[in-house]
Amino acid sequence: MVVFTGAGISKESGMETFRDLDGLWKRYDPAQIATPEGFAADTEFVLNFYNEMRKMLIDIEPNHAHKIVAALEEWHDVTVITQNIDDLHERAGSSHVIHVHGELTKVTSSYDYLNPRYIQPYPLDKAIKVGDKALDGSQLRPYIVWFGESLPDLGACVQRMQQADYLLIIGTSLTVMPAAGLINYAPFNIPKFCIDPNKLMLPSNIEHIKEPATRGIDIFIKRLQALQQK
Repeated sequence: MVVFTGAGISKESGMETFRDLDGLWKRYDPAQIATPEGFAADTEFVLNFYNEMRKMLIDIEPNHAHKIVAALEEWHDVTVITQNIDDLHERAGSSHVIHVHGELTKVTSSYDYLNPRYIQPYPLDKAIKVGDKALDGSQLRPYIVWFGESLPDLGACVQRMQQADYLLIIGTSLTVMPAAGLINYAPFNIPKFCIDPNKLMLPSNIEHIKEPATRGIDIFIKRLQALQQK
């Protein structure tokens, strides 16, 4: 089973989203805080933005949806592919999580951001400052994939999608490419569900559970149980 998640699952825990009507992109220019060029132009401003996000994450807890996704591992081989940069899936107990947009809990090199040698855990309560060095001597930066940068682990994501026997999508508008295109690699005829309270343009073979994540996950479990009893 593949569970593909976006901002909607963490929003109910209090995590700020980027693309909602009241999201971060309404208050900040993406070109300033989410591009390599913005980081080079005003490194301190960008670091402070992510330091605030990292501090916010300290007090945020996984919600019911995160916990049920983790509990699915008792019955299924589950891979979580998430567009989220928080660690709420891991804290809820999910053991196989792929972050396609990076992780707030880690830092990396500003020269070679996808090199595993330079990606390191970093305490959420410790600020990243101008002058802090990565292992290659470059300016330390958050391990976040910015606009125009390549995504990590795309090959692994495609492979897991191709092997899926169930696909569950939670809390994403499926508009952020190329990550959203990953669902197209899942076999056509497997059961597919999307939990999201918003109106979405979905393929006909995906059942839309039009509820927030914490309510929709219980509806999904009932659907899953019914399928497995057939």
